[in-house]
Amino acid sequence: MIWDKHRRWTLSIVLFATALFAPASIAEDGGMASLRESSKAFAAVAQKVSPAVVFIKVERTQTNTLQNPFPFQSPFRDDFFKRFFGEPFPGFPRQEPPREAPRTIVGQGSGFGFAAKKSLLSNTTYILTNNHVVGDADIIRVTAQDGREFKAKVTGSDPKSDLAVIEISGELPILSMGDSTQLDVGEWVVAIGNPFGLSHTLTVGVVSAKGRRGLGINDYEDFIQTDAAINPGNSGGPLVNLDGEVVGINTAIFSRSGGYMGVGFAIPANLAKNVADQLINQGEVTRGYLGIVIQELTPELAESFDLKDKKGILIAQVTENSPADKAGLKSGDLIIEYQGRTVTDLSDFRNRVALTPPESKANIRIIRNGEEKQLSLKIGKLREEHLVQKGSPQKTEELGITVQTLTPALAEQFDIQIRKGVVVTAVSPGAIADKAGIQPGTVILQVDRSPVNSASEFRKAVKNRKSKKQIMLLVRERGISRFVVLRW
Repeated sequence: MIWDKHRRWTLSIVLFATALFAPASIAEDGGMASLRESSKAFAAVAQKVSPAVVFIKVERTQTNTLQNPFPFQSPFRDDFFKRFFGEPFPGFPRQEPPREAPRTIVGQGSGFGFAAKKSLLSNTTYILTNNHVVGDADIIRVTAQDGREFKAKVTGSDPKSDLAVIEISGELPILSMGDSTQLDVGEWVVAIGNPFGLSHTLTVGVVSAKGRRGLGINDYEDFIQTDAAINPGNSGGPLVNLDGEVVGINTAIFSRSGGYMGVGFAIPANLAKNVADQLINQGEVTRGYLGIVIQELTPELAESFDLKDKKGILIAQVTENSPADKAGLKSGDLIIEYQGRTVTDLSDFRNRVALTPPESKANIRIIRNGEEKQLSLKIGKLREEHLVQKGSPQKTEELGITVQTLTPALAEQFDIQIRKGVVVTAVSPGAIADKAGIQPGTVILQVDRSPVNSASEFRKAVKNRKSKKQIMLLVRERGISRFVVLRW
């Protein structure tokens, strides 16, 4: 009986221990199982995507000027010595002009099969990459994962977006393009490329941010930021999701050392696909054009325009006979919606207009004098002569400018093409006008949205604003208009 109680007591301890440690063991196994599944997912992405990724090697011929090793003028080259010893003087080389010697520059990058065209004569594979990888290349060689090598040629390139399409005569696997607008911050992504010439390297990370603009890398920016390791040689390679769909084109890194620092940038797949399709189908990229100069809506400008909702972008200038002008848009209009989507960012709006096909209709919603208006217009085609610039208003502290009524003589002196407004002839150093970037030759067209055409009108308008110690000017410099708020 005693033994039986002891046995039951021992059994209870064993059962208690089993119950105590079983969940930990199960949890540990479950965690490992989850990790194994993740590992298999990344391996599956690599197996699916890698065969379509290529190593790109380019050669460029660069001409360097070789300087004469004796650049100085020898005193023995005087005419007196020439009469006795001839030319050249014994022991000194002849003075020769600089010579140009060609030098081959070798670069490398990545790309991937994007589209294919099959015909009776040949099969062509189009490869998407960065313009900075293949731009100005004399020779382009492509190496596939299976070791096959091809000589490629450029189908088309677009420096403004840093995208290019090259083509080879041969078949490669093709990657499908995903919808980059559906990408979420924190989502797993995989970068595949050839960093430092190390073929088909895979790195894993997450989407760190979306819509990175204003970096000064491309003219049209809307970058995906990722912490997946991107290094030199990754340029042009795909950034893919766990379904193996391309969501971005690896393009740039932020680095103080030239290597990986956890911040990489990729061009969104939707933008890349739009550009690549145009390059393949028509050999060039056409972009939409409105004909306006726009600037960010600052708190000072919002207050000056009496806008409660400080969202949207401001039209500073409308080009004559442009699509915007024909649709009735005016300087001072606030754009709040384009094609049914809210407008909050200048760069995003510029990209959206550029991606709108020329000759298509677009709807735009504005605020004018406190009232909302809906306008419809036909998008034009952006050409090289269409300079789309944006204003740069600045905060200021004290007023200090001298103006004169614009006369033909002043217009000629300051190379001013218009014949209205007043011209700034002097700016006090350190004054608010100076800090706002106003310089002699700047034309002031409006004061608080009222036209001014004489120095007396300008002085009167400023005097009327003294109590509020704030004034908003519409100025024109080098053919570009912008609004600026001066406070003192």
